[in-house]
Formats: sequence, structure tokens, C-alpha cells
Amino acid sequence: MRAVPAPPGSRHPTDAASLRDPDARRLIGAVASLNVLSYVDRQLLVALAPLLMADLGLSRAQIGLLVGVSFIAVFALGTLVVGALADRWHRPRLIALGLGVWSAATALTSLASGMASLAACRALVGIGEAALPPTALSMLGDRIPFKSMGLASGVFYAGIPVGFGLSFALAGLVGPWLGWRVCFLGLGTAGLAASLLVLRLPDPLRRGTAPAASGPRGGARETWRAVTERPSILVLIGAGALLAYASASSQHAITWLVEERGFDFSRAAFWSAIVITTAGLAGNLAIGAITDRARRRHPAGRALALAVVSVAGLGAAAAFYRLPPASPRFLPSWFVAQAFLLGWYGSLLAAIDERAPAGQRATLIGGALLIVNLAGVATGPFVTGYVGDRAGLTYALLSSLVPGLAGAALLALLGLRELRSPRRPVGS
Repeated sequence: MRAVPAPPGSRHPTDAASLRDPDARRLIGAVASLNVLSYVDRQLLVALAPLLMADLGLSRAQIGLLVGVSFIAVFALGTLVVGALADRWHRPRLIALGLGVWSAATALTSLASGMASLAACRALVGIGEAALPPTALSMLGDRIPFKSMGLASGVFYAGIPVGFGLSFALAGLVGPWLGWRVCFLGLGTAGLAASLLVLRLPDPLRRGTAPAASGPRGGARETWRAVTERPSILVLIGAGALLAYASASSQHAITWLVEERGFDFSRAAFWSAIVITTAGLAGNLAIGAITDRARRRHPAGRALALAVVSVAGLGAAAAFYRLPPASPRFLPSWFVAQAFLLGWYGSLLAAIDERAPAGQRATLIGGALLIVNLAGVATGPFVTGYVGDRAGLTYALLSSLVPGLAGAALLALLGLRELRSPRRPVGS
């Protein structure tokens, strides 16, 4: 599974003038579709939680462990390992292997009889899904011009809201009719079939390498040395962890709507599904396009634009958490807040991607995802829930925005520093 030279007629990303290139569009569409499947798979357990709790006698705390520790910890560590492999192996084959693992684990979930077997399946799902983000993003970084990476990454990460919405649809339509076991079995079977199609994807020529040199470019030590020579990458990773804390904490919003804003559960779930899907999709595409445009003006523009967008999005979230549902600004604030909270990932990873050393892109993205997931995604919901139990969810959710503002400040400082520097940022 070593990386192989690009086939005759393949092109470097610098040869592609824009996203109008058919090969670039096909690659974006393929990896974005896989990310949708990944998030349907990831969220299905949450969507089917009431049926699992009734059938297997699980508690809410056990569901939380299955969604959190059993999955996120394994997934986060896996992204680092897979990232290192993706800089050395044929990337579509690596994605196909991961898809096969997570789909088989999803199918096996249909046979689960309790907490232990569910946890084992979730851990395997985490191992398999870890193959997709660093590998797919490194492929995009090698095939898409830097000036368009924000939108390309945004399309990829649009899989989050679309996948969430489809998981609720699958659970709501099939679960009550055929049962939760059929949902897992059917989704896993579809994923196994899709893994055969992934093998047909071409592996783009690695940016900054000649065809004959598209194999290994060094290990974790070389990547760390390269990162220390580019402190802007560490700043971006830190900002991402702080923003992820605020975004992940917003998962308590449905509980907040029920307990502190007077929604009944069905109404809260219905509106959450609509807002998450529509706003999340719009946010990924809009923020990607905005940061791409800023990047075309100046290499530092992406960080500055993302800082401005972050302040606006976090401000909308603060308004949403404070407003009563009867306010005419409640729904617009919710929409804008959700568009940001689900839409910034692609643009931040595009900023990291374009600064990554040649041949070490996937390793670096895997390391970034490890830190962002462990420091932000894993801790935000827990701390916010802990504070909410003692001081109320409104206070806890508002407090969760403070780290996000710190992340926006880091982005602004980085952008201003690069804007004033006579030396253009790496990747320009």
C-alpha cells in the first residue's frame, strides 16, 4: 500500500485554475459523500437512543459514554496514526479500509446485547472513521488550489449537518417500523458496498513532490520539527481547540430548549433537525467562500476573515442563549449561531493545510484533529454539563462561548502578524 506515482496525464494542483476542473469536483464530491455517510453512522446511535434505552435498559449516562469516551477518544488517537500512514500509503485504499472497518462495526452493532458489546462496536467505528478526515483533507490539499481550499474543505465538512439530519430521518422512518437493529444492519451493509467504489478513486500527486518521490517524506519527528519552524500552525491548532469547545458544548442546546425555554421534546427535536441541517450546510459553504475570497486578497486573509466570522457567530450564539423563544430575533440568532458553530471547521483546517510541509500534510492534520478533539470536543460538553447542573444551562452555555472568543482572538493576532510581515506565509 505504498504511495505510487501519479498516472500519466495527472496534474499538480497548481495546474488547476479553479474548482471548475472536473477532476477536482469529482474528488470533492466523493470525499464529501463519504463524510456524510460517516456522520450518519456516527450520529445514528444518538438518534436511536430512546429505542436502545428501552430495549437494552441503558441509562442516559451510558448513552453519553457511548457517544463520548467510547468513540471520541479512539477516533482522536486514530486520526494521528492514520495521518502518518496516509503520508506513506495509497490514500483511497486507506479510506476504503477504514470505511470497511466502520461499516462492519456498524453492522455488528445490530447484534449488541448490552453496554459492553455496544462500547466495543463504537470503538471499532471510531478506529474506522479516523481514516477519513486526515486522508481526505490531505488529498484535497494536494489536488485543490490553495485559493479554493476553504470552500472545498467546507463542502467536505458540510457532511456534519447533512449526516446529522439524515441520521434522524433514518431513525425516525425505519426505527419505529423495523427496529433499531435493522437500522444499524442496513447502514453497515451500505457502507461495505461503498468501500468497493472508493478503491476506484485516484490518489492525487502529492503537492511539492515529483512523481517518483511521492512516497514517504519523513516521520512524526520530522513533522514536529517542521511545525516548530511554523509556529502559525500551533496557533491555528490552539484556536481550533478553543472554537471546538464552544461548538461541542452547543450539543446541550436541545436539553436547554426543553428545560429552560419551555419546548416539548418533539418540538425541540424537530426544530433542531431543521436548523442544524440548513444552517450547518449554509455555514460551511458561506464561511468557506468568504475565507477563500479573503485569502485571494492576501495570504493572511483567511485567518483574519475567520476571526471576524467567529466573533459574529459567537455573538449570535450569545443572543440565542439569552433570548426568549417569543422574540422575533430568536430563530434568526439560532440560525446564524448554528451556521457558525458547524461551519468553521473546513476553513480552519484549510489554513493549516496550506501551511503544512510537503509530504507531511496528513500527519499534521491528524495531529491537529487529535488535539482539537481531545481538548475541545471531548471537554466542552462535559464541563458545560457540569456547570449546567450547578448554575443552569443558560449560564453554562454562555460561559462556553468565552473559550471560543479566545480562539477568535488568536486568529486575529495571527492574521495581523502575517499581514504586517514582509515574508509571505507558508503555502502562499
